[in-house]
Amino acid sequence: MGDPRPSTPHSVVTPFASSGSGEGMDRRIERRPRRWGRIALWALGAVALLVAARVLLLAGRGRSLRVDSGHLVISDVVQGTFEDFIPVRGTVTPLETVFLDAIEGGRVERVLVEDGASVVTGQPLVELSNTGLQLDVIARETAVTEQLNVLRSLEIDLERTRQGHARDLNDVEYDVTRLTREAERRRRLFSEGIVSHKDLTDAEDELQRAARRLEITREGQEKDRELQLEQFVHLKTAADQLVRNLGVARRNLESLVVRAPMAGRLSGFEVEVGQSIAPGARLGRVDAPDRFKLTAEVDEFYLARVEVGQRAKSSGEKACTLEVNRIRPQVQNGRFGVDLVFTGEAPAGIRRGQTLQLELTLGDSSRALLLPSGAFLADGGGVTAFVVSADGGEAALRPIRTGRRNASVVEVLEGLRPGDRVVTSSYKP
Repeated sequence: MGDPRPSTPHSVVTPFASSGSGEGMDRRIERRPRRWGRIALWALGAVALLVAARVLLLAGRGRSLRVDSGHLVISDVVQGTFEDFIPVRGTVTPLETVFLDAIEGGRVERVLVEDGASVVTGQPLVELSNTGLQLDVIARETAVTEQLNVLRSLEIDLERTRQGHARDLNDVEYDVTRLTREAERRRRLFSEGIVSHKDLTDAEDELQRAARRLEITREGQEKDRELQLEQFVHLKTAADQLVRNLGVARRNLESLVVRAPMAGRLSGFEVEVGQSIAPGARLGRVDAPDRFKLTAEVDEFYLARVEVGQRAKSSGEKACTLEVNRIRPQVQNGRFGVDLVFTGEAPAGIRRGQTLQLELTLGDSSRALLLPSGAFLADGGGVTAFVVSADGGEAALRPIRTGRRNASVVEVLEGLRPGDRVVTSSYKP
């Protein structure tokens, strides 16, 4: 075989053996250009077509869904009378409840009644002891007694001062009266020439001096009287305040005997002898006997429509009528509370904790386009509904507008006509 020749980019040299002579020879072979780039483009185009077809297929599936009609609830839209009420479940509770709290803490010495007993107003229920409070009351009584003694002494001193001023004023008034008579007498004697002019002027000077002293005394006593009266009022107010403080301390001591605040039935009263009670601790409650109300929870959807004074009724053995007398607008877990009181006699035999099924009237009955309630209201929010076609083969989603609702039907305001058939079961897949 001979030496190979240099190859070019489009050719290769391949060795062959000679069949006749055995001598090698070289032959130039042309190489075809590669087509991998074109093949890659075709593959990408095919993938894009597949993706587009998949998207269109999925989109078509999102717009329609085949469902067995046996799994659906289909209701008719009818024209009828809308009864504007909602069902609520009320729980019987006492109309009036007063809680028992320990005003002053202490140790339980005696328990005088048992839980569940009927009590009357002012009846002792439990006795507590509080040594610190008792010593505090004794110290207050001592301090008040001392203060009252001081005030009494000051009052006596004021009275003595008043009497002293009265004596001084009486003496000065007597001097003025005496000197006035003396001056008159000397004027007559002077006119008769019996006394000298000097004696007359001396008598008149003495009278003027006494009159001036009387004026000063009266002014000073009037000022002293005003100050004494003001001081006496302050002392009297302070004394009354001390007596009131002592009364409060004594009432706190008396509060160690816990009494029933009203007549009724005692409940939640779990107190044992020797137990330590903190100030303000809850001991129990007293419920008004044979006077009840109902408490109920209502869906927050009706918060704007429930008002005080609306009527409710129950049926069956416990038939009665009630009205809303209190609304608690705080929403918890999607519900708010109302209190209802009996408008007449409460049903016989009801007990605390018992429940009654009520129909709470929200408004007057009226003619309206009605659709039975169903799970579609929660799924569609009451703004859309699937309306079944005339042949019953398909249902199309249609926008609607709903109004009032009760336990069985919903008022249709827009989007539906009488005779339309609507899927009222759940729209969830």
